[in-house]
Amino acid sequence: MTARLVPYENLNARQRQQVEAIEVHKEQIKFSGDIHGALHTLLSKPGPGVQGFALLAEEVPVAFLLLKRPPVLPAWADEHSATLHALQVDHRAQGKGYGKACLQALPDVARQAFPEIKALELSVDADNEAAIALYVKFGWVDSGEAYRGRIGYERRMSLIF
Repeated sequence: MTARLVPYENLNARQRQQVEAIEVHKEQIKFSGDIHGALHTLLSKPGPGVQGFALLAEEVPVAFLLLKRPPVLPAWADEHSATLHALQVDHRAQGKGYGKACLQALPDVARQAFPEIKALELSVDADNEAAIALYVKFGWVDSGEAYRGRIGYERRMSLIF
């Protein structure tokens, strides 16, 4: 598998169209949202606080994610971190290791995009056991805090550099 995580702005027009076609399984939307919401967040108010990245497999986008920094950093995040949002692997490409590839490439890509950060953080729904297990496998640590999120309790996890 040849896959690489690249900034959205580096995609060509065809690849951007392919990103727009990324779909997650219906039951995953409550956790990650859909691609249209993620792209709206990225493109509606462009600025240095939000960056989008696509995972290219053989130059075709199969996954997408957002990273946020101030001034759009969530209230629960540390100001020296970037936060991960809207990680989505296209349903036609799931089960092929692309989520893992995103998480493996993410620290280097995040440090390139935001050299000043000291960690990555994310908020994950407490009942999204598959996602939590995947994050833990790649070194993310649960803060131990649970708080009321948009659809239930959420856990905050971090990956310190």
